[in-house]
Amino acid sequence: SLEEIVMILRTRKDILHIDTKIVSEQIYPTSRLVSSITGIMVQPNKAIVGDNAFAHESGIHQDGLLKEKTTYEIMRPESIGIAQSTLVMGKHSGRHAFKTRLKELGYELSDENLNKAFERFKVLADQKKEIFDEDIEAIVADEILRIEIPERFKLDKLNIVSGTDSTPTATVEMYIDGKHVKEAGFGDGPVDATYKTIAKMTKAKSKLLRYSVNAITGGTDAQGEVTVRLQEDDHVVLGQGAHTDIIVASAKAYINALNKLEYKKREKKERVI
Repeated sequence: SLEEIVMILRTRKDILHIDTKIVSEQIYPTSRLVSSITGIMVQPNKAIVGDNAFAHESGIHQDGLLKEKTTYEIMRPESIGIAQSTLVMGKHSGRHAFKTRLKELGYELSDENLNKAFERFKVLADQKKEIFDEDIEAIVADEILRIEIPERFKLDKLNIVSGTDSTPTATVEMYIDGKHVKEAGFGDGPVDATYKTIAKMTKAKSKLLRYSVNAITGGTDAQGEVTVRLQEDDHVVLGQGAHTDIIVASAKAYINALNKLEYKKREKKERVI
């Protein structure tokens, strides 16, 4: 792969005498961005950019690493763009600190987008004790880097009733073409109930091809990142959503995909006309 070749040439530059001119510090951020856009997760054991690439569980390995990093790491995490410390902010962090951290992560946002991202950050900070770089990147991807399409459907509220002795029920409130609507429905599980209710409200005829969940960070309060792939006729779209509540993240991903489908169908109709 590209990142493996680049880092081989960089770490063995004294022997190979080859320079690619590639900024290796952008390898990891670029990998995460591509993963977010395509919805394809990077496997943990992937060389260079996988989550386990710089992880050391063995006590012997950890001891050796602390004494001399080059024992088990011929390259530094920072050399591919992984920050040395990923625990960065909390609920008391201000707008300036947030903006500074975004810049350190490689994001230059307009004032409007910065305000949107900061508002989302403050909401997340009230839900989580610890905010990691990955959380901030998820906010940017979820709120800012999405393809700018009209939001015909917008989630307002979601309430779920589910348990071992109850039928999963979803009560959804959302805006459709600016009009507030409310509906309830049942399903085989909380996600199924939510999707069936939203499909009923939006009159969606799409087929769910793929549903996947990825924990952005560790811990029980971690944000969940949901990716869905929907198909309707010859249109296939990818929807994504992130939230500390996995059901809310699922609803956001589904609605994101439905909005993309509506946009594609309308665009095709306009081309035909």
